[in-house]
Amino acid sequence: MAHVNESVVSEFILLGLSNSRELQLFFFAIFSVVYVTSVLGNVIIIVIISSDSHLNSPMYFLLSNLSFIDICQSNFATPKMLTDFFFERKTISFEGCMAQIFLLHSFVGSEMMLLVAMAYDRFIAICKPLHYSTIMNRRLCMIFVSISWAVGILHSVSHLAFTVDLPFCGPNEVDSFFCDLPLVIELACVDTYEMEIMILTNSGLISLSCFLALIISYTVILITVRRKSSSGSSKALSTLTAHITVVILFFGPCIYFYIWPFSRFSVDKFLSVFYTVCTPLLNPIIYSLRNEDVKLAMQRLRNHLANSWKN
Repeated sequence: MAHVNESVVSEFILLGLSNSRELQLFFFAIFSVVYVTSVLGNVIIIVIISSDSHLNSPMYFLLSNLSFIDICQSNFATPKMLTDFFFERKTISFEGCMAQIFLLHSFVGSEMMLLVAMAYDRFIAICKPLHYSTIMNRRLCMIFVSISWAVGILHSVSHLAFTVDLPFCGPNEVDSFFCDLPLVIELACVDTYEMEIMILTNSGLISLSCFLALIISYTVILITVRRKSSSGSSKALSTLTAHITVVILFFGPCIYFYIWPFSRFSVDKFLSVFYTVCTPLLNPIIYSLRNEDVKLAMQRLRNHLANSWKN
């Protein structure tokens, strides 16, 4: 698969979401609101968790790290997409394109692993509550976060190591609003069938293995919760519902793209928008609306700010 980089393409042209000026202005208005809300929402979650002693637990430590990844994911392509709505010719340098590919796969891979860690945390909390504080200590949480970032970065590097050496000597139009790896590879001047299989295997393996691990974990947890009949079980079920909702909405588009990675349909652009722009918004919305502890912490923070303002 190794090639001497004979690329003569110095930039790629992004075709964006639509050629209609009116639609582009409409998309700008909608996605600007989603972007700002997503970033602010995740920042607020991090601030609340770090400042409220009631949320000093492994679950919320992992949740704050999930919010940080979502902030990163919100910024790898969305700001450029928003500015590109005002330009007829949307271009990105070769280096910028490779950077987008690296960042996307790093963040997505890290978030997958972090969701597995959060599922393990809930498994221990519900199935082995007496051993929870012993097992889920700060050191283990730090290990989980470190592993999630390491896996995400290695997953991304394994793709990028081959992509940067591909010769790009002709077409340079990417039919998307960011550099999507399968679309970029199709522009190479060589047969990329083997690389496409490698990408499908690599990405499919990590996404499906994480998804199956999550399904098994939450199935065991739900069975355990159903056997109990207490207010604690009701609270646990509410928390689990938020976790499962995030998992389904996160992995749904992801698995779809890896089932048909190199076959493009008209709906793919809008799924890409949902995956890259809207998914980071799920964390603050779902956890703030479904989690009583977070809602109470937000109320305490509002009261504290109100009292400080009055004084």
